Amino acid sequence: MGRLDGKVALITGAARGQGEAAARLFAAEGAKVVLGDVLDADGRRVAEALPGAIYVDHDVSREDSWERFVAAARERFGRIDVLVNNAGILRVAPIASMALEDYRRVIDINQVGCFLGMRAVIPSMVEAGGGSIVNISSTCGLVGTAGLAAYVASKFAIRGMTKAAALELGRLGIRVNAVCPGGIDTPMGRGDDFGNVDTPDFYSTLPLARIGRPIETAQLVLFLASDEASYCTGAEFVVDGGLLAGPNFEGS
Repeated sequence: MGRLDGKVALITGAARGQGEAAARLFAAEGAKVVLGDVLDADGRRVAEALPGAIYVDHDVSREDSWERFVAAARERFGRIDVLVNNAGILRVAPIASMALEDYRRVIDINQVGCFLGMRAVIPSMVEAGGGSIVNISSTCGLVGTAGLAAYVASKFAIRGMTKAAALELGRLGIRVNAVCPGGIDTPMGRGDDFGNVDTPDFYSTLPLARIGRPIETAQLVLFLASDEASYCTGAEFVVDGGLLAGPNFEGS
């Protein structure tokens, strides 16, 4: 038996990277997966490769899009057991020169999108007798990073919302946890989206001396989505290769 047999899981940002890895792993573990993204061609490609999965064009920053996303899941599968709030973007600029439009766009997708997602699935999860919400934060939600003020603010907010939601929803049988990845080998983690990170040199300084793989984040998300994590709520789980363990002064 799969670890998610009988469960219906919604995953945002599922067309590539960590979201795609989670969707593939969830399907392999028996879940019916509803993939959401704005990268339609990639999202459909992933969904078509997974048994029973469907893809829905979904902008997480819009209330009406969340209504359609949840409705599609309920119409196809009749219930919702898991939500993975994975969708996110990043803009790089120092505070002094960051455009307000760019700041707000990061907040709208990363932070507001997470809030809207949690709110949207509560009725369905209550009807199902409970569920699991996994919000993807970041190591940037635990420490500051220069040049990433908007991203850092959004990821700190996700951790706070996760704890508030866990307090509100626990008695309803809904667990809410946050995952904080460090550098993961995705377009964002490699720096493809902003082009200013020397990936091999940066990750070679970590205790594990390499960038993380998307499946390594997905496996942690799977645990939190499954009944194996039945006593975990309101917590954050770090998967970062030792990034936050402390300064690495080799030879000192």
